[in-house]
Amino acid sequence: MPEHGDPIILPPSEISDATRRAEALIPTPYGTFRMVAYAGDAEDYTPHLALVHPDMDPTGEVIVRLHSECITGDLFGSMRCDCGEQLDRSLRMVQAGKGVVIYLRQEGRGIGIINKLKAYQLQDQGFDTIEANIHLGLEVDGRHYGVAQGILQDLGIGKIQLLTNNPLKVDSFDEGPIEVVRRLPIIVPPVQESEAYLKTKLVGMGHWLK
Repeated sequence: MPEHGDPIILPPSEISDATRRAEALIPTPYGTFRMVAYAGDAEDYTPHLALVHPDMDPTGEVIVRLHSECITGDLFGSMRCDCGEQLDRSLRMVQAGKGVVIYLRQEGRGIGIINKLKAYQLQDQGFDTIEANIHLGLEVDGRHYGVAQGILQDLGIGKIQLLTNNPLKVDSFDEGPIEVVRRLPIIVPPVQESEAYLKTKLVGMGHWLK
């Protein structure tokens, strides 16, 4: 682990993916955010996005949500997962707390939408979300958060209150430049369609859901 004050060098792929490409003010039902796009290629169709409260103070302990893309939940309101409701609550909390939501383009815990739909078919046959990924020869969770640290650095943020139930997200900051001062829970009560999925996250993946 680097000594205090040593520069943090991120892998080249993660540095390039965190290059600021464009930004604009976006009014939303939650309030106005400064949306900043980050990508290695200026023509990238799916850049990572930071939604930054216009009055965010980077010198304080900034409330931050790292939200991995979930087309089915975020866009279409699927009830098979809690992702859409987590994003909704995150945007409300970040707007109230003058923080940041980083929207990472790593659909389906990193497997992509096509494989995610294949995994859903297996889940309908009795597999849980972990078993389905393994059956398809995929990682259970292939997400990475180094690019998020690069984005936070670009925004001038050094200390965060991380809005998550996922221990891997907290652990991902252990050897980086950003200090997690505290974790903030974001609990979405299960519905019938998401109950098995959330149980697997709790038991099989160690998420803090109680």
